[in-house]
Amino acid sequence: MPENIRIKAHAWIWSVKEAGLRVTQKSPGLHDEPLKGSRTGQRSVRLNRSYRLIYRMIEKQIHIELLEVHKHEY
Repeated sequence: MPENIRIKAHAWIWSVKEAGLRVTQKSPGLHDEPLKGSRTGQRSVRLNRSYRLIYRMIEKQIHIELLEVHKHEY
């Protein structure tokens, strides 16, 4: 993945660790949103126009499983 995407993914992880998930989810530039269909229970964060970080909460705790970072197809 491009270096700028890796840096932004690490910044998201740092923000969750330092500020908490609820605060990080409210960041307007990330467009944190729940997914539907086969991805129900997962959430998407926009790292830029093309790349998405997909994660899910484990047992409604602040344990996050980073599932993937991928280039979003339009």
